[in-house]
Amino acid sequence: MNTLAYTAADGGPGPWILFFPLIWAAVVIGVIVLLRRTVWRGRTSCQGRAAPPGPSPTALLGGRYAAGEIDEDEYRRRMAVLEKDFGTHTGGTRAK
Repeated sequence: MNTLAYTAADGGPGPWILFFPLIWAAVVIGVIVLLRRTVWRGRTSCQGRAAPPGPSPTALLGGRYAAGEIDEDEYRRRMAVLEKDFGTHTGGTRAK
């Protein structure tokens, strides 16, 4: 009866044939690591850059306004700059 790893003396490939699944596993793992580093990098902003960790700039500005660190005029000025630079408004009071 033939087995998977019959010896080289019998005309077969020998036990080194079991090395090929390890090679294929290394190739598959290498492809997955490559894809994770290039294509599957996570969320990106509308401009194609990786989204920074943490709260958004508008959320930080709203938190400062709610805590009383800045007044309404400064809040509206800074929100207008954020809307001009980043496009759509994502929260808080809309500047007039």
